[in-house]
Amino acid sequence: MYHPKTIAWDDQLKRMFDRIDRELEDAYGGRWALRRNRPRRGATSNPEADGLFNVGTFFTPGYGSEHGRGYLVEVILATDEAVPAAQRNEIEERVRDLLLEYLPEYFPDRKLYVDRDGSMYKIHGDTGLGRL
Repeated sequence: MYHPKTIAWDDQLKRMFDRIDRELEDAYGGRWALRRNRPRRGATSNPEADGLFNVGTFFTPGYGSEHGRGYLVEVILATDEAVPAAQRNEIEERVRDLLLEYLPEYFPDRKLYVDRDGSMYKIHGDTGLGRL
């Protein structure tokens, strides 16, 4: 069972990443063939489960990271085709730019940052839930 603040945080992240998914699908959808078992965009009720992109986060306590705890941003392309490194970097940079634009909108009372942490971007800063 989760605390209501955790549920609210996760819901906001989900809404923001669904929006980012839509923008990526608009810009890059159809550029590469979907995996055979991947439904076309809009075929499911969850954008994570269809189309070319699955974009989301997972929490990390940040041991060994210069940015500490936060949410690593995962960008998965549901294709078996080789995606050139330059295009992959372009997509990841676009995700970073969208995060920098949308984080203040979805989390207006928090100081959140997006930085490289190893091979991925990380959302870090004021990610706490306050007093539970």
